Amino acid sequence: MKIGIVGCAGRMGRALIQQVLDTPGCTLAGGTEQPGPAVGQDLGALVGAAPMGVTVGSDPAALFAASEVVIDFTNVAAAARHAALAGEYKKAFVLGTTGLDAGANAALAKAAKTAAIVHAPNMSVGVNVLFALTEKLAATLGPEFDIDILEMHHRHKVDAPSGTALGLGEAAAKGRNVKLSDVARRSRDGITGARPAGEIGFATLRGGDVVGDHTIIFAAEGERIEISHKASSRTIFARGAVRAALWTRGRGPGLYSMRDVLGL
Repeated sequence: MKIGIVGCAGRMGRALIQQVLDTPGCTLAGGTEQPGPAVGQDLGALVGAAPMGVTVGSDPAALFAASEVVIDFTNVAAAARHAALAGEYKKAFVLGTTGLDAGANAALAKAAKTAAIVHAPNMSVGVNVLFALTEKLAATLGPEFDIDILEMHHRHKVDAPSGTALGLGEAAAKGRNVKLSDVARRSRDGITGARPAGEIGFATLRGGDVVGDHTIIFAAEGERIEISHKASSRTIFARGAVRAALWTRGRGPGLYSMRDVLGL
């Protein structure tokens, strides 16, 4: 399968290059970056591999034309542009960018009319199992259990709470058959009073080089259940994204999630 990578020179981009090279049945169609020193470099050299004869370009349209599926872990503005290209070229698109705004979500929905689009707040297989467990626990445990989500990422992460934390909140809210926007508590500070029943709380930590830690806590009188996922390498996100890319082969147009990819 011919896989293209936008934002190929960044940390996630390099991890994706390596994962494509390591995955049977995949070939690297190309990669793009913003105009700068990375453009023109050999993709193999970016990950310390032998030269591949494929260089970093700056034209995403040309990459979509040459690929069967394109993977994107860039930023919100770029995600909207790339989704539009996926729809125009009718090429599968795997998006791991989080913190999407209304414009980017609209671009994804439009592209999904003509192309297979996979978007998830986290591409890790383990985290997506955690989503499913969270929904099941929230549906099973009674309203006497308070729910809080704690996440920590590296100091350079720009959005908070993380897309994964919000995804866990959505899963918990779905399990309880409520809208997250009606029950979410993003922060607590000062004299906040007693906790309202049904609230789903979020706590955010930033520091160092933490790839991504997430814990969901179900707390009631006399007992507490905690489930955690800790990422120590970006390889897990790249592995999931390439798995999603392979899954799109033969899929019709539509907006899919990693839960679809994994059959959860």
